Amino acid sequence: MKLLQERILKDARIREGGIIKVDSFLNHQMDIPFINEIGREFYRLFKDDNVTKILTVEASGIGIACLTAQYFNVPVVFAKKTQTKNLDPEVYTSKVTSYTHGRDYIIRVFKRYLSDSDRILIIDDFLAKGMAIIGLADIINQAGATLVGAGVCIEKAFQSGGREIRDRGIRLESLAKVDIDENNKIIFR
Repeated sequence: MKLLQERILKDARIREGGIIKVDSFLNHQMDIPFINEIGREFYRLFKDDNVTKILTVEASGIGIACLTAQYFNVPVVFAKKTQTKNLDPEVYTSKVTSYTHGRDYIIRVFKRYLSDSDRILIIDDFLAKGMAIIGLADIINQAGATLVGAGVCIEKAFQSGGREIRDRGIRLESLAKVDIDENNKIIFR
């Protein structure tokens, strides 16, 4: 998606360890008209898949998932990373390792929000190692639902996640595939 590539070149910052900071427009401060265009693009890519729900992991993917869901006219369900007192005991769970946070999470989705008749699209901001998508796919499988695919805004082509997801037979649509050259500059694949 050319619009996303242009914005990455303009506003992204590179940190040690291959961390790409896009928090000024995508996942901390959110440029809503811009993210709306991302949602429109995900709709274009998946509109023929009869999506009934969009699934993401808290927190960075929620806004993107919501703006995408408006085009499909379907609900967004997000997996929670923390156990709280008001969390329903009937949940699907999966263990996810966060590349960015460097820790493991047990993600949880209330069973009542996913059914075997659902056709689910996963939406997220980044793809690095692929663990969030793998964990969400596990939850979808537990529910007996159908995973139609995964849409990510930015795929880090220099990490293994894209290959891992595709090797599992999951349709993956990345709006921008980025690499970092020897001068610590972003290039697109």
